[in-house]
Amino acid sequence: MTNLVWFRNDLRVQDNTSLRKAMQEGNTIMGVYCFDPRQFEKDRWGFKKTDRYRAQFLIETIAALRNNLSRLNIPLFVYHNTPEGIIPELATAHSIQNIYCQKEWTPEENRVTKKLKANTKLIWTESYDQFLFHPDDIPFKSFDEIPKVFTQFRKKCEKQSRVQAVLPALHPQKENKDLINNTKIPTLQDLGLDNFVKDRRTAFPWSGGEDAAWERLNDYFWTTKKLAYYKKTRNGLVGTDYSSKFSAWLAVGAISARQIYWEVKRFEKEIKKNQDTYWLIFELIWRDYFKYISLKHGNAIFYQGGILEKDYNWHQNKAALSDWINGKTPYDFVNANMIELRETGWMSNRGRQNVASYWAKELQQDWRIGAAYFESMLLDYDVHSNYGNWMYNAGVGNDPRDRKFNIKRQAEMYDSSGKFVKLWLQETLF
Repeated sequence: MTNLVWFRNDLRVQDNTSLRKAMQEGNTIMGVYCFDPRQFEKDRWGFKKTDRYRAQFLIETIAALRNNLSRLNIPLFVYHNTPEGIIPELATAHSIQNIYCQKEWTPEENRVTKKLKANTKLIWTESYDQFLFHPDDIPFKSFDEIPKVFTQFRKKCEKQSRVQAVLPALHPQKENKDLINNTKIPTLQDLGLDNFVKDRRTAFPWSGGEDAAWERLNDYFWTTKKLAYYKKTRNGLVGTDYSSKFSAWLAVGAISARQIYWEVKRFEKEIKKNQDTYWLIFELIWRDYFKYISLKHGNAIFYQGGILEKDYNWHQNKAALSDWINGKTPYDFVNANMIELRETGWMSNRGRQNVASYWAKELQQDWRIGAAYFESMLLDYDVHSNYGNWMYNAGVGNDPRDRKFNIKRQAEMYDSSGKFVKLWLQETLF
């Protein structure tokens, strides 16, 4: 008998609930990952749903996952196909009775899961495994009780919830030589995307994968001890160390929020505990919050009116979109951030808030187009954080103040020397 672990956005070996549950059964284990072709097609706005930067990061992450699984004698079968097209065939070929996977709930993922359940007679074990505070541990009786305001959610969780311990390390299973795996990880060209050379100016020069995530954490926490200054530097714009940059690995599940949390706690115990160390945990809670908002409101996070059902007069101007994407707006600060995104797949938190405010509040362009462009381009795209933050900035989400950024003032505050703008505007040829 064989247990199948279907990897989704939990692309790590350690602290992986589905993998651990599958291995506890004592059966032969095999993993599968599908590069779903639908995720690389054009969306309704004309963007590739997953463009080259995020796709390359994903390819690197899958390569690392396959390597780490092999050390446990678990093969990872990789396909450029839909899960519902592949998994039923695998189930028949390998006498699979049990499937283990991370619980997802957004519409695209739900549709795939429903098709799979309809097409197979497998026994399903789904686990919520992408949270800091597990749904079983939050101080709310149902998702409907999740507060409208983040601060209320944070304070209640900090006071009444706990973060579960990281799962114990896994040990190799007995090798099954009958499981022959000839599958190959697709290239960018296989996915219909262009090759690229990493821009030397990028603030995110790292590769995908579990090992790379831990190398970054060890450097940021233990080698340079930059965690001790996180809150002071997190609004930076230039360089690799103004923020932790964990978001890209968190988005694909190459590292878990739990793992980061307990490493922060160890740092606080062994090195220093201050507002800076706490602030990284604060950001992990912010990430959790948007996942719970998504669970509470369902598909409303993708609607034009957002979770507030606001009826604004949004526009869809193609010329404005082209100018925004290509850094040809009246604001150099917006332009520099948008060119950084176009050339690297990365943008700082401060940049994201400003370009989103400009697009949605100043131009009054449909915020969903901006969110879709970010989905296509961002290395660290996470469906809940992306759409949650875009709603927040567009005034249709969880910000009770409905703020509009003063971009000129923001540039003076966060790029007073003009270093960031020069980096991306003076060195870029149009």
